[in-house]
Formats: sequence, structure tokens, C-alpha cells
Amino acid sequence: MEGDGEIGRIRAREKKRRKYFRGLREQRGVVTAFSAQQSLHRAMVSLSTWCRYIAHKLEYSVSLSWKNYKGGQITDREVGDVVWKNFFQGKLTYFHWNKGEEMAPTIGGKGVTLLVRKLPSADPTRVFVGDVVVLKDPEKPESYLVRRLAAIEGYEMVSADEKDEPFILEKDQCWVVAENEKLKAKEANDSRSFGPVNMTDIVGRVIYCLRSAVDHGRIQNSHFSMRKDSPVLEVELDVDEMAKNHKA
Repeated sequence: MEGDGEIGRIRAREKKRRKYFRGLREQRGVVTAFSAQQSLHRAMVSLSTWCRYIAHKLEYSVSLSWKNYKGGQITDREVGDVVWKNFFQGKLTYFHWNKGEEMAPTIGGKGVTLLVRKLPSADPTRVFVGDVVVLKDPEKPESYLVRRLAAIEGYEMVSADEKDEPFILEKDQCWVVAENEKLKAKEANDSRSFGPVNMTDIVGRVIYCLRSAVDHGRIQNSHFSMRKDSPVLEVELDVDEMAKNHKA
């Protein structure tokens, strides 16, 4: 009888193992199929989209090189070389791993891989109210936060607490918020707790979110940003690569 019980447990473990690997193969199959479809889609990107993408890439390369020149990181003789190096070798996006409940339900809390569009500098002509942005944590400069941009310079901020005086955001200031309504202000770790932040702390805009190989999609940003980011997303989005870099 004891032998029969041991055999039953072995069979149960083997059945569970086969089920796990079958699920893993199916998931990989989904990624492979999507990757093939995506490669075909990229090859069919319209000429106008490519032209817009190249224009965005050139603008980024020039802006970044000029920023480095003004900051004393490169000389005037190196500006041209850096422009073309960024243009031909660089990309306009990078992956960012995010874990936390602050941006739920827009961005899941179990850990997601985000595709972020790089910004050489953040100002009201490049980022807009309603954008989901990546910024330096005001309290931990070595860390980064993902929050929704709620207000920029010139906006009047009025608190729900009547004891707090209204104020206007000064030049180059902005207000960022978390989206999880279940969290209290202190738990959300946004401008309600640390106040306005400098626009220069914003390093990128989130344009795509991958939760798993079969659960991913575009992030809803402002209308202006959605239009600006469309050619970048069409050319540089690689869900297969995102899935490979996913830590979950």
C-alpha cells in the first residue's frame, strides 16, 4: 500500500512537470509568432513613418550633443562627431524595469518591463500634461520613479485641505502623481508628499508596457505625445526582446 502511494505521488509530480513545460512551450510559441508578425510589420512601415522617425532621431542627436557641449562634456570640435554617432548607433528608447503598486492599474504592480522614449531635456515642448514619465526620485537621486505628469509651470495648485494656500508652479517646475486610488498620499510617493519637482529630473516618457509575453500594450499618454511617439514605437518596438529582458 505504501508503494502504491509513492507511485501515485511520483505520477502526480510528473504530470505537474509536463503541464508546466507544455505551458512554457505554448508561451514561447506565442512570443515567436508575435515576433515574426512584428518583423513583417516593421518591414512594411511606410516611408512617411520612416521619415518622421529619422527626423525625431536627428532632433534627439542634435539636442543631446548640444546639451553635452553646453555642459562642458564635449568640445566644439567633437559636436559633429557626437551628433552622427548618436544618430547612427543610438536608439530613441530603452527598457526600464518597474515594480510597485503606485501606478496601478495603468502599470501593474507585480513587476513590468517598460519601453521608455529618451528625452535629451524635458520642457513644455517635449513633455505634456497627461504623460507617464520616468523621473529621478527627489528623495533618492540614484533611483527612478514612474508617475503621471499632472501639471507644469503656470498651473495653479489648489489643495483639498482648506488649510493649505493655493500656489502657482514656477518656471521649470512640475507636479507628478501616482494613479493608485487605494493608496494614501504618503504611500503614493508623489508630489503630494515631496512637492513640485524640476522638469530637468524627467528623463523619459513611457510608451509601452509588457506585463508578460501575452499581456502587453501601449501606454495612454497625452494626445500630442501619442502622435510624436507613433513613428518611434513602430520602428523600435520589439516585444520579443522585451520579453527576453523581462524579470518576472
